[in-house]
Amino acid sequence: MSDVAWEDQTKAQWQAEMARFGEERGFFEALGDEHSALYVKNGKTLIVTFENLDHVYSRAEDRMPWGYDFVTSRGWSMLGLMAHGWTWYRDEAVFDFFDRLRDEGFFAQFDNVVFYGASMGGYAAAAFSSAAPGANVICISPQATLDRDIAGWETRYHKAWRRSYKGRYGYAPDLIEGAQKVSLFYDPRSHLDAMHAALFRGGNLTKYRCRFMGHRLASLWQQMGVLKPVVEGCVAGSMTEYDFYRLMRNRREIARFQKQLLKTLEDKNRPGLIAQYCAAVLARRRAPHFRKALRAARLQL
Repeated sequence: MSDVAWEDQTKAQWQAEMARFGEERGFFEALGDEHSALYVKNGKTLIVTFENLDHVYSRAEDRMPWGYDFVTSRGWSMLGLMAHGWTWYRDEAVFDFFDRLRDEGFFAQFDNVVFYGASMGGYAAAAFSSAAPGANVICISPQATLDRDIAGWETRYHKAWRRSYKGRYGYAPDLIEGAQKVSLFYDPRSHLDAMHAALFRGGNLTKYRCRFMGHRLASLWQQMGVLKPVVEGCVAGSMTEYDFYRLMRNRREIARFQKQLLKTLEDKNRPGLIAQYCAAVLARRRAPHFRKALRAARLQL
């Protein structure tokens, strides 16, 4: 069996499983060829998540949308949107799906609606939140748009450039106007992410600057053990800048953060600071990479 045929079979099996599960707990819909949605009915808080479908049906241990266990364990309902490939959810079938949910009053049955996503999912969370005015939005390293006329400086995501970002649910910064609160997290030292973040404005928007953390903030927060508290605080509407930056304090002990900061110092060619930082890291743990960087920095001094 070819790789393509095996992938199609795997996807078909996954969809059949999700359809059975959705019939028991809420609903499951295949939205054209590239997207799917799973709704699990639980409490009066609804979390709407967005992710890449390849990451879902390749996870044989559960094959559930991102955050399913976390969301349902809190007694929240979940609507998980999944994309097969880097689509940025730019699909008429997805637009029609959210139009229908809005027109049928689906979101009105909940006391609290929260849209969550990172990167591609962050773009989608912001854009589709307009279907549920008054919702809260959690955007992690989101794109504002990939429209080449607006964001021609965006050099990533070549596969998604050909899609249209005009029309319905197109330009994310305009579509958060009706949200109750938008929490946007990004690393201002990641220049492309910072440029996207600059396009988001409004009195309902709070920007959290995550310096030296890179683009993949959520996975770093998982390593730090703070992703759940961050999401819970945003869902409750109680997250403050003080609370957030207090949670970020232990980033200094995470190897990935340390390497990111070291790379920044190396890019700036600061041997004195590199030597000081490497010595500080080596005083706390064994780290061959930092020992090597320390030797190289001392040779430059």
